[in-house]
Formats: sequence, structure tokens, C-alpha cells
Amino acid sequence: MSKRILITGAAGYIGHKLGNRLAHDFEVFGTDIRKRDDLSFPLQVLDIRSRSLTEVMRAHAITHVVHLASVLQASKDRQRDFDIDVGGTRNVLQACLDTGVTHLTVTSSGAAYGYHADNPDWIDENDALRGNETFAYSDHKRRIEEMLARYRKLHPELKQLVLRPGTVLGTETRNQITALFTARRILVLKGHDSPFVFIWDEDVLDILEKGIREDAEGVYNLAGDGALNMREIARRLGKPTLSLPVGLVKLGLRIAKWLGKPTGPEQIDFLRYRPVLSNRRLKEEFGYTPKKTSAETFDYFAEHLEKRIP
Repeated sequence: MSKRILITGAAGYIGHKLGNRLAHDFEVFGTDIRKRDDLSFPLQVLDIRSRSLTEVMRAHAITHVVHLASVLQASKDRQRDFDIDVGGTRNVLQACLDTGVTHLTVTSSGAAYGYHADNPDWIDENDALRGNETFAYSDHKRRIEEMLARYRKLHPELKQLVLRPGTVLGTETRNQITALFTARRILVLKGHDSPFVFIWDEDVLDILEKGIREDAEGVYNLAGDGALNMREIARRLGKPTLSLPVGLVKLGLRIAKWLGKPTGPEQIDFLRYRPVLSNRRLKEEFGYTPKKTSAETFDYFAEHLEKRIP
């Protein structure tokens, strides 16, 4: 049977790149809450919580689903964000079962492990998922993975490939994390290394494509070899550091929340206790070695960042 692929979040950063790539060899369809014109596959504007998702999947005889849709930046409405992330994923799962989809790929996140002082130096896929309840993105990813695990036991006929990326970087990456690197001075929390693991966006696309072509199953961290702390990042950017005590940064986050910004003092752990992902299983079991290390991925991002600055 030929593979017919549905991508949720298909107008997004990774979604549109993946869809355009896969459309060379497969029938690809996309859903998203917004339109996009530079696609080589059809896109239907649709909320992943919609009951119509099942009808769309049945109409296109979908065999494989890549679920990328997610709330990347928390809004002021935590219940809404939860409903999109967790409720939306539940709707995708049920639609897959109702229409006989055989393979589901879900992009989770290293954030599902949580930001904790006692995190292992290198986190393995078998380590506990402890996504912080105070940090919506981390909490939702943990809850989604718990739901996926239940479905794996109850419905083994639906193969699952669950990917937990570190920080994804490429030539066009723009998000809250990259804002840390584009600041005039690089924030360093006193007493904390805050290491980052990076994965090149092209490596992510290769892994997603490989998973679909091979009907791969399992749970894998996505990260290049090695890690960089904030002082190393500052040196690579040629920027000075701004070294501040944790208490002062927490105060700044509290003021930002008071001013109505989607942040708060609870997010300090995001900066000081970053999960450092091991890619051993990705290489040994999934059979993919990232083309760029964490350092090479960051340097590639920084090189193209300089080109975009007038």
C-alpha cells in the first residue's frame, strides 16, 4: 500500500519543509490554523481539535500522520493552551484509530523531562518524564507522552515514533530561545552552566523522513553530539556576558508577568536546569548520526544570523 501522509502544523517552520520534501515521493496533505502559499502539497485550514479531522483523514485515505501542531509560546489562557496541546493530540490519536492509520510520528520535546536540579548529566530516553507543572510547554509535553504511552499499550496496531528534540536551529529559526542569543549581551546565571544541546533542522527533517520511510517505532532524543553552555555561546558569538544572580532574574520575570507578558518567575528553572539529551539511542538503535554536532549547529545558525543583520 502506498503511503499517504497527513502533517498537522503543516504551515509551520518544520511542517512546511517536511511536506515539500515528502511531496516528491508521496501523497502529502496538511492541516494548520493558517494558510501558506509556498507549499507543494494541499493544505486545509483546520484546528486539530476539530471533529472534522477524522473526515479529512478518511477522505484522503491517510496511512501515516506526522503530528507537529503545538502551542510553542504560552498565552495567558493556560486552559486553552492545554486543550490545544493535550486535547488536540487526543483528537489526532482517536482520528488515527477511527480511520485505520498505521503509523503516527509525534514531535515531543526534551522539555518533557523537566527542568530540575537533579537531572542526570546526560538524559536517556528511559529517564523519568518530569515536565514542570509551572511551565506550560514542559507540562503539556509530559502529559502528551503519558497519553501516548497508554495508547501504545491499548492500541499496538498504531505504530508510534516519538521524537524528543533539543533546541532546533537552522538558518531561519526565530523563537524565545534564539532571542537569548540575539541580545547584545548573553545572560549567564551565576552558579549555573545552563548547557544547551542543539539539533540542526535539516537533521530533524532527515530523521522524520527516515521514520516514515522505514515505519520506525520507538522514542528517541534528537540532539547533536556535545553541548554548549552560555559562556561558550557568548564566546562563539563574540559577545560579552551579563552575569546575574538567580534572585534578580526571578524578580525581572515577576515584573514581566505583572506587566502582562507570558512569562513568570517560575520559568527561571528553564534557564538554570536545562535537560542535556543523550543521542546514543538515536545513533545506535534508530540508526541515524546527526550531520552536525551541537557546536557546529550553533555556529551554522550564528553564521547565517550575521548575514541577516544589516
